[in-house]
Amino acid sequence: MEWETVIGLEVHVQLATRSKIFSGASTAFGAEPNTQACAVDLGLPGVLPVLNEQAVAMAVQFGLAVHADIPEVSVFDRKNYFYPDLPKGYQTSQMYHPIVGAGDVEITLDDESTKRIRIHHAHLEEDAGKSLHEDFHGMTGIDLNRAGTPLLEIVSEPDMRSAKEAAAYLKAIHSIVTYLGISDGNMAEGSMRCDVNVSVRPKGQEAFGTRAEIKNVNSFRFVERAIAYEVERQIELIEDGGKVVQETRLFDPERDETRSMRTKEEANDYRYFPCPDLLPVVLDQAYLDHLRSQLPELPADKRVRFQNELGLSAYDAHVLSASREMAEFFEEVQQVCGDAKQAANWVQGELSGALNRENLSIQNSPVSAKQLGELISRVLDDTINGKAAKQVFQALWNGQGDSADAIIDAKGLKQVTDTGAIEAMIDQVIADSPAQVAQYRDSEPEKRGKMIGYFVGQVMKASRGTANPQQVNGLLKEKLDALL
Repeated sequence: MEWETVIGLEVHVQLATRSKIFSGASTAFGAEPNTQACAVDLGLPGVLPVLNEQAVAMAVQFGLAVHADIPEVSVFDRKNYFYPDLPKGYQTSQMYHPIVGAGDVEITLDDESTKRIRIHHAHLEEDAGKSLHEDFHGMTGIDLNRAGTPLLEIVSEPDMRSAKEAAAYLKAIHSIVTYLGISDGNMAEGSMRCDVNVSVRPKGQEAFGTRAEIKNVNSFRFVERAIAYEVERQIELIEDGGKVVQETRLFDPERDETRSMRTKEEANDYRYFPCPDLLPVVLDQAYLDHLRSQLPELPADKRVRFQNELGLSAYDAHVLSASREMAEFFEEVQQVCGDAKQAANWVQGELSGALNRENLSIQNSPVSAKQLGELISRVLDDTINGKAAKQVFQALWNGQGDSADAIIDAKGLKQVTDTGAIEAMIDQVIADSPAQVAQYRDSEPEKRGKMIGYFVGQVMKASRGTANPQQVNGLLKEKLDALL
């Protein structure tokens, strides 16, 4: 039997506000445990929440960016459950009237095809604290610093049909929230994590199968691996005569498997009801227009501009626009050197390779956009050739000079374009290579093109890599053919 995978994601994005959603406590990451949880976060008697207006603005900006309906009125509810890291005994969330309605996101797949994924809604809520199981010798520690941090939970429709599509969708959401500046998207620190809903059904069947929810997956790679395992598990279970049960599961990256945590709760298990301490949020058109006017150029728009105005390929435009930092770096390089294709090649090639080897983000690149743009300019104006350019890049990376020009002068890498000087080197190489010249002369015409590489290499060696390769090739062919 052929099976079809059905996937929906619930993405939890920590909003980049300086204080929590209902209190003035700090949201800064990395503080000592339980030093950033105030009376409101702890749910102490007599305290009242005050809604953080910045969290509302950020949620609405996300909604505008994904072409979503923004309801005039949204309402906060209490989601009741008891867990050690939830001191109030309930979470303030939005169940029935979320702040962001239906929208959509376009994803790009590896084959450069695109697909539109629908968003069901996005709602605001407060984060819970964190249970710590390490270093407590059989006990659990509770850190409530995270309690009350504003979250935007983005719920997709079950529109994804593969692990690759799910990862592409998660990357698209990550790109949007970081472009907007509403989250740093740091998955390692928990700023963005997702619950993955997975089910399978026979190909052609309309009804969905029973889904399992994999909680708190915190990397693009883990999302793909968790889905791959879960799909295989469910298919195997059904084909062996078993039934998939609706449950919450945990992904263990060390064992590369999902494990059952608990049977899945339904909405009525949480006894949702409107929060009596918070008024409904009412948004007027003037407020929405103001936030819309503050939206930056978003990834999809930037991708189109890179193709239409700068002439980049669809692939280059997609890669360079995926991250706001990468896009801004590329644009500065392009503005300095004036050649979009060369800027794209260097940013995606030499620079990205070096960053990956050193495990650095582009914000921490030792080579600035201005320095890289100037280096490319020296290649474009024939001051240096491609081989020398790589030497200059490495010197810039290692901090051996402040600019490409300074390194070119210090290392004597300026390209020789003087025809007379190049001819003199060619004449010497030909004189020193009688056997190779004879071989060239006796070869079939179609083989001579490959043989000329030997002579080019010798001339480049004689010039210490500074001779213009195009001139060397042309002059060598003329002189060797004259000997036939």
